Amino acid sequence: MMNASQNAVSFRRVLLACCAANLLVGTGSWASAADKKERPPAFLTPDEAGQDYQLQGEYRGYQRSFGSARASRSVGLQVTAQGDNNFTATKFYGGLPGAGWAKGERFEYAGKKIGDIVRLTSKDHEIELDGQKAYIYSPEGIRIGELQKVDRVSPTMGALPPPGAVVLFDGKGASGFVKATVTPEGYLREGTQTVEPFGDFRLHAEFMLPFKPLGRGQDRGNSGFYLQGRYEVQVLDSFGKDSVENDCGALYRTRRPNLNMCLPPLAWQTYDIDFTTPKFDENGNKISDMKISIWHNGVLIHNQAQIPNKTGAGIAEGPNPLPTKLQDHANPVLYRNIWIVPKNGNEQYDPSWVKLPLQGPPTPVTSAEPIGGMQVSPAGVVMFGVR
Repeated sequence: MMNASQNAVSFRRVLLACCAANLLVGTGSWASAADKKERPPAFLTPDEAGQDYQLQGEYRGYQRSFGSARASRSVGLQVTAQGDNNFTATKFYGGLPGAGWAKGERFEYAGKKIGDIVRLTSKDHEIELDGQKAYIYSPEGIRIGELQKVDRVSPTMGALPPPGAVVLFDGKGASGFVKATVTPEGYLREGTQTVEPFGDFRLHAEFMLPFKPLGRGQDRGNSGFYLQGRYEVQVLDSFGKDSVENDCGALYRTRRPNLNMCLPPLAWQTYDIDFTTPKFDENGNKISDMKISIWHNGVLIHNQAQIPNKTGAGIAEGPNPLPTKLQDHANPVLYRNIWIVPKNGNEQYDPSWVKLPLQGPPTPVTSAEPIGGMQVSPAGVVMFGVR
C-alpha cells in the first residue's frame, strides 16, 4: 500500500503525463484551435505579456547523474510558453546552446501551469519551476537537480559602427530607410528597406521579437533581413526549437543554422552578417555563388555558406546591387542599431570584424546547498553576456 507521499507523487505523474501527451504530439486540440485564430495577440513589453512570459525563458544549473550519489553535470533548460497555460521545454546536458551545449541529444518536456508553478514531464524526469528556479525530480519523486533562471545578452549587443560604416538606423533618425516607421521609444518597425543599394557588405543589427504564445509556425514574430531583396535571413521566434530551414537564423527554405541561438521573445538579439554577392562574367553567366557568414547572438551559425539561388519569394539573382529589406510579415518586430560596412569586392574573408570579448567556460561558485555532492550555485554561474 502506498503512503500519502507516494500517492501524491503518483497523482502528479499521471496528471503531467496526460498534459505531455496532448502537447508533444504537436497538434493537440488546443494548438489546432489556436491555429484557427486570425490574429493571436502579440505583446511588446513584459508588463503586457503577463505571468506566462515571466515563467518561460532560460534556466541553468546542475543535475545529479544516474548511478552516482555524488557526481553532477551541468544542465540547460529552455522553457517556452504555448498559450492557455501550456508550456514546452527542452533540456540540454552541458549547458545552454552556445554556452556549454553545441550539438547533441535534446530532451523534450511538456506540461501546464498550475497556480503559480509550471509542471513539466518527460518519460524520464519531471520539472517544476516558478520563474526563478527550476527543480528536476526523478520518477520516484526525488529532487535530483536545481537550476536558476538566467538572462543572456549577446556579446555584440550595442556594437559601435567602425570607421567607414554607413549608419542606417541609430534611433535618432531613419534617413537610411524608405518610409520607415519609428516607435515613440526610438525603435524601427518592420516593413521598410534601405534607401541605398549595397553589394558586398558586413551588417550589424539588433532586433526584438514579440511575445506571441498562441502563434504557431511562421506566425510567431515573423520578419526577416532580405539581403538585396534576394536572400532572406529569417527572423522568427524559434526559441527552444530544433531549428529547420524556415526558423530563425535560417536562409529561408534553403539552409538551417548550425545551432539555434534564438533567445526568448522580448530579449534583444543580434545578427552580424558577412555577405558576398554571387559573381557574374561579362556575358551575365554566374561564375560563383553567394557566400554568407552569420553570427546570431555572437555565435557563428553559418560559416561561409554558399547559397546557390535566391531564397523564397526573393528577387532573381543578378550582378546589380539592390536595397536590403526588413520584411513585413504582419507581426510586430522592432529593430535598432543597424549599420553596414560596404566591402570592395576583393577583400579576403576575415571573421575578426565581429568583435567578441575573450571569455572562459561557465564557472560555478560555492553555495550553501550541494547538488550531488558538488558545492555549486546555479545563480552564480558565470556565462557570456548574462545580466
